[in-house]
Amino acid sequence: MYRRSILALSTALAMLGAAQAQETVKVGMVAELSGAGAPSGTNWRDGIKIAVEEINAEGGILGNQVEVTEYDTQTDPQVSRALVQKAIDEGAYAIWGTIYSGSTMVNMLVAQQNSTPQFVGSEAPGVVEKGNPFIFRTSSGAQKGLPALTPYFTDTLKAKKVGVAWVNNEFGKGGHDVFLAEMQKAGIEVVADVPSEQAQTDYAADVSKLKEAKPDAVFVYMNQEESARFLIEAKKQGLAMPLVGEVTLTEAKVIELAGGAAEGAIAQVGVTATATDVPGIGAFAKKFEEAFKRKPTHDAIKGYVGAWTTKYVTDMVGELDGEKFSEKMHGLCLKVADHPKILLDTCWDERGEMSRPSFMVQVKDGAPVVIGTVPAN
Repeated sequence: MYRRSILALSTALAMLGAAQAQETVKVGMVAELSGAGAPSGTNWRDGIKIAVEEINAEGGILGNQVEVTEYDTQTDPQVSRALVQKAIDEGAYAIWGTIYSGSTMVNMLVAQQNSTPQFVGSEAPGVVEKGNPFIFRTSSGAQKGLPALTPYFTDTLKAKKVGVAWVNNEFGKGGHDVFLAEMQKAGIEVVADVPSEQAQTDYAADVSKLKEAKPDAVFVYMNQEESARFLIEAKKQGLAMPLVGEVTLTEAKVIELAGGAAEGAIAQVGVTATATDVPGIGAFAKKFEEAFKRKPTHDAIKGYVGAWTTKYVTDMVGELDGEKFSEKMHGLCLKVADHPKILLDTCWDERGEMSRPSFMVQVKDGAPVVIGTVPAN
């Protein structure tokens, strides 16, 4: 009798432990929280924090609370690979991150091998060209975003010749190659093609080359800190032609670092917290500023959207199954009318590429201002 009681008690405790284990859905947030990518990674993380707080307040995923563990890649691709594996070993149902394309290209195979859905902020074309069925963007890649920018050069700026200033990493190379192809198709001559290195601090020679080439406009495609340093040097040397970017050039961190040198910069951005006329974006921006005492960048919104998409799609699938999640995501469109936290009507194709409306933004009086919208392509 005593043995039966002990056995029954052990079984009950085991069942209780299993039930408790199922009360949370574990997610690994793998991002650049230190190193060169920290401005991107910390915003990504904090956008996710807002989303998870909201998701849990609404009952979590499949009725279970979401538990997020943070992993700092130190902006090192090999570290990111090890941490994606660690997150999966520790029970992560999904991975949120990374941001830098060079890291994602290294770590996404780990998630794929474990059938683990992975939402990334990376925008290099190669991320979705490897045939990985478990990778999903939270903003359009360069091969979709940059073609949407071409009409600005042809129709608005009436540019006949342009210069290109770009960072020589996975992100920069992808955007650079797409932009050059777009300019060739548009019949615009590239008169200066100036690469720079990640974490470069001196842009005097780069700006001088661009100034000497006398382009009608300069396309600037760099990460945040590099963009700010470039803008400061461009202001110093009196680079007078329009400076136009995509993704980072007009975001809050760049403006903070560049100060008045950012004035007038223009960029096409997939999503921006300054689009406060969009109800969901306005509400998110307000909540973010109240929580973190700073304005969110586009990376914060990307993290937020990735978290909410995980919630919406998993609830559609009805179970924590990475393969079924992947199948559901491909070709999926989420409408704001039905899924308000997606912020903008959004679709994913069979490669995990995202399509949604985007914005043209210009820095005016020290703040990014929406000056136009670009339809989804």
